Amino acid sequence: MKELVADLDRRNAEDPTVLAAVDADGTYTLGELLAAGDALAAAVRACAGAEPTVLVQADNTWRTVAAALAVGRLGGTLALISRHCTRPEFQAAVEDLEPDVVLTAPERAAEWAVAEVRPRVHGDVLDGWCLAGERVRASGRWGGGVVIGLTSGSTGRAKGVVQSERSLRYASQETVAAVGLRPGDGVAALVPLSSAAAVCFGLYLPLLLGGRLLLCDRWEPAEAVELMARHDARWTMCVPTMALQMGSAARTEGMLSALTAMTVGGGPMDAGALGRAERRLGTRILRVFGMSECLGHTTPRPDDPEDLRLGTDGIPFPGTELRAVDESGSPVPTGSIGRAQVRGPSLFAGYARRGEVEPPALTEDGFFPTGDLVEIRADGAISIRGREKDIIIRGGRNIDITEVETAIAAHPGVDQVCVVAVPDAVLGERVAALLVTADGLELPQIQQHLAGIGLMKGKWPEFVFRVDDLPQNRVGKISRADASRLARELRDGAPA
Repeated sequence: MKELVADLDRRNAEDPTVLAAVDADGTYTLGELLAAGDALAAAVRACAGAEPTVLVQADNTWRTVAAALAVGRLGGTLALISRHCTRPEFQAAVEDLEPDVVLTAPERAAEWAVAEVRPRVHGDVLDGWCLAGERVRASGRWGGGVVIGLTSGSTGRAKGVVQSERSLRYASQETVAAVGLRPGDGVAALVPLSSAAAVCFGLYLPLLLGGRLLLCDRWEPAEAVELMARHDARWTMCVPTMALQMGSAARTEGMLSALTAMTVGGGPMDAGALGRAERRLGTRILRVFGMSECLGHTTPRPDDPEDLRLGTDGIPFPGTELRAVDESGSPVPTGSIGRAQVRGPSLFAGYARRGEVEPPALTEDGFFPTGDLVEIRADGAISIRGREKDIIIRGGRNIDITEVETAIAAHPGVDQVCVVAVPDAVLGERVAALLVTADGLELPQIQQHLAGIGLMKGKWPEFVFRVDDLPQNRVGKISRADASRLARELRDGAPA
């Protein structure tokens, strides 16, 4: 992140006392953050030299910011891992990344047995953290990648997504332009800074913008709203669950009226529920589509009509192309649902494998298959219609999970919904729905609603379970694996 550090150096020369970040422990000026980054850079250079790969325990605190600045100062690559990961997950990350340096809190260093993979443990840094490292691999092995974020990984081994500073800068600048943000606007980082997308929009963008970075390290919806209201935040990006929870938790209406917009992506979204949340918060919600592999590549604008902002995922960034194709790779007609493929300036360099970049599997003309189903309207607006593999197979019939979720979410009494399969000895799988609702909705009311809107009866859920909260993974997205497990447990205790 050399370009970002150079930007900050220029601003620091003008005024090092400007308030640059706020976290649960206090406030930090730009001069203080750069000084912390420089001190860390000196410690890293002493054990691993220039252009190192540094694996950092990613917290939403000043420490992650300082680590990013240190790595940028050294021209290295910042790799991030959640503090909640297990020891086997840490070991898998080390195998894929082969980092020169590991930077963690002492308790994580002990839990993950960091000393076994990087035995040279150096004195404390960042006010009590541990630094362990030595030069492991030659520099320049990431093909220009400056950030490696581990995917949330709903199944299987998490992938390390390698992104360049060019990608981070492009995605940040296009988001700033689309939202209408101005230099000095404050931004809140609500999503854990452990993915490439979270680092782009929760760290790189706010530092590039030069405003106050509000770091939320513990997810409490009411506290997040209070933090943004108190510091007049102008923008944040989060997942749908977070937006809906903040709408419910806001102490009074209009608490986020200073917020130019709230960008929401990364999960099933219902226009009605998002509309209720934005009216409660007093801001505009922008429903978007993006992924760590191609950062935030579609968005609407705050002044777009509600049906575009909340009913679609916006239009591609300038320079980014998104298309819908059939199984043979041929484009489908406008308005039809096809398999999403994307190319553009924020496309990733590849995945981290055995300490090097494994290039992505692209089409012959350079498009990346996202694994999503997409509909592209005649006006260019796109709508994600689920994942290619998000299906339930009931008695040999394929049921699109997103279609059923969208239909259930249209009920005004449904706050959140997650549709999953539960195993069945006769039909293979049956449809179950986990509901967050204050209206006490049960299966008969949901089925009556689905009949009223014309959803085919064969797609109706056969089980509805009311829950206080939907299971979430580490970045706040709905965890389908945990939701499926919970549904099975509830089903096994329910009458046949």
